[in-house]
Amino acid sequence: MSFDRDDLIGSSARMIVAETGLSRGGRPVGVPEALILRIAEGRDRAAYAQLFSQYAPKLKAFMMGRGLTAIEAEDLAQDALLNVWRKASYFDPSKASATTWIYSIARNLHIDGVRKQKRAQTLPEDLWAPEPEQAPDTHLIGVQDAKTIGVLMQTLSPEQREVVRLSFFEDLSHGDIAQALSIPLGTVKSRLRLALLRLRAAFETRTESKSV
Repeated sequence: MSFDRDDLIGSSARMIVAETGLSRGGRPVGVPEALILRIAEGRDRAAYAQLFSQYAPKLKAFMMGRGLTAIEAEDLAQDALLNVWRKASYFDPSKASATTWIYSIARNLHIDGVRKQKRAQTLPEDLWAPEPEQAPDTHLIGVQDAKTIGVLMQTLSPEQREVVRLSFFEDLSHGDIAQALSIPLGTVKSRLRLALLRLRAAFETRTESKSV
């Protein structure tokens, strides 16, 4: 059985009221990763309701910060969370936190929307121009760099990896990261500073070992 966005959102609103797993202030309890796994394994609408109530306001605020109107931001947040429902089985908690994964979905939807608008407005002058030849080693260097980054990231703690990914790979501001993770802004800056110091040290150690 499939559901469209309005069905799920309407169901979510009703379930949030009836859901017993709410703490004081109406904030959902439970780990977001566990909620996504419940959705993936059993199409659990109660889990989706909790996830929706937790992330919909944050995603809306995040998108308004990127220049969307309140209505546009709300629509995109709802579309992103609908994709969470549809793609829950693809979520791998060993590779990314729930917050990183959900914000990545929202950010990609926003980027796709911007690209479609630009394509609709004009076509590039060099559309039919031949692509420049790529040096044979260019692709290999890119792959090696990606592998190096992956190795270096493993030297960080899970908390440090998360803020680095949100900052540099998802392009979130420090304020957005603080809001997404529900932690103080100072904590975000501290984790990033320590993470960058550790990455630099790990990179220098790796470079020295290769030069020996």
